Amino acid sequence: MNNIEELEENKNLSLPIVADNSEKIVINSDFYKMAFQYQEIMMLYESAIKQVVTKLEILNKEYKVTGRRNPIETIKSRIKTPESSAEKLTSRNQPVTFQSMMDNLNDIAGVRVICPYISDIYTVKEMLLKQPDIKKVEEKDYISSPKESGYRSLHLVVEIPVYLSHTEQHVKVEIQLRTIAMDFWASLEHELRYKTSSMIPESIRRELRHCAETIADTDREMEEIAIELQALE
Repeated sequence: MNNIEELEENKNLSLPIVADNSEKIVINSDFYKMAFQYQEIMMLYESAIKQVVTKLEILNKEYKVTGRRNPIETIKSRIKTPESSAEKLTSRNQPVTFQSMMDNLNDIAGVRVICPYISDIYTVKEMLLKQPDIKKVEEKDYISSPKESGYRSLHLVVEIPVYLSHTEQHVKVEIQLRTIAMDFWASLEHELRYKTSSMIPESIRRELRHCAETIADTDREMEEIAIELQALE
């Protein structure tokens, strides 16, 4: 897209608003240009999310139609806010520009896939990556190697083509795959971290890790029970 190629030219633009004596507000034309470019970029990421979600829904529907157990419980999606993108770029000492955002952030577009069991996570991953228009950019397995906090999830960054009227753009989407239990822990842990402005004591960190380990054990036990029950059918 030609406009996207021009984004870096506008990296130093400010958003000036000038009021004259009659109190009418005159907005610098650069404001409109930047706003339009931002809308174009978000449209690309929203389109990429829609494609990924559609693919997942089709796969899940195939399982349902064929009478197999669905490997997907829930699909959620979100677009990273401008404030969050700016904070992340700043923390990485990267310029806070449109082009920098697209080049350096892999999680502007995010899709979260909640699965019943751990094995379903890897099943869904393999089904997605077999599709010819999905290219894997990065993979982080926090299930086999949990974070120190106890966080468990499988993170994939994929690139997917978005076809426009006159061009094709390859857009990155981060896909997080986790079980219902993992999502429960991650959601509560996130809420606890962001609701307190003080440092979380080590004793509470240990409790959170213990809860994560208990949930991981429960995940494994529930899957073993499911396998045993399937063998009886």
